[in-house]
Amino acid sequence: MARYTGPTSRIARRFGEPIFGPDKALAKKAYGPGQHGNQRRRGKQSEYGVQLMEKQKAKFTYGILEKQFSNLFKEALRRKGVTGENLLQICEMRLDNVVYRLGIAPTRRAARQLVTHRHITVNGENVNVPSYALKVGDIVSVRERSKSLEAIANSMIANPSQMEWLEFNSETKLGKVVAAPERIQIPENIKEQLIVELYSK
Repeated sequence: MARYTGPTSRIARRFGEPIFGPDKALAKKAYGPGQHGNQRRRGKQSEYGVQLMEKQKAKFTYGILEKQFSNLFKEALRRKGVTGENLLQICEMRLDNVVYRLGIAPTRRAARQLVTHRHITVNGENVNVPSYALKVGDIVSVRERSKSLEAIANSMIANPSQMEWLEFNSETKLGKVVAAPERIQIPENIKEQLIVELYSK
């Protein structure tokens, strides 16, 4: 299954944001990676460069590779409403992201691992595809034999679910998608309109 497996701190420093979760490297080195990372870049970044950076940030944030992200954009175009908001909504409704939002995993990368290792069920059925698209009303839960995992218990304590569009019972470790997220309910610092402009060229 295709996924990004390269350095995370380096990417987070490039964007100046903890897109893979809390990162000590950002506090220690508040400048870009590389030999000349702490020197100011000369000249203004081009419009294309700004748009490309925003797309890259979104891809790394949600752990999606280029071809899959392009397909998600096409899906967002087909839907009614604002294309950029549709794109983020589709990304948020992925199974790995919902597992992360419910607090079952501390990061999206950890959530992806829980899904691929069959610790998660959807509507009572085992699903091991991180990109699985959830719908309103779907029930996401931790598999019965996995409920005692220490990693899950620790994550739920450190990262309690706070999303308005999700319900979660910490006792039964069962969550429900009660609504599709609106843009104001998505905390990611992503300028989705720049991504739309990039793909529209």
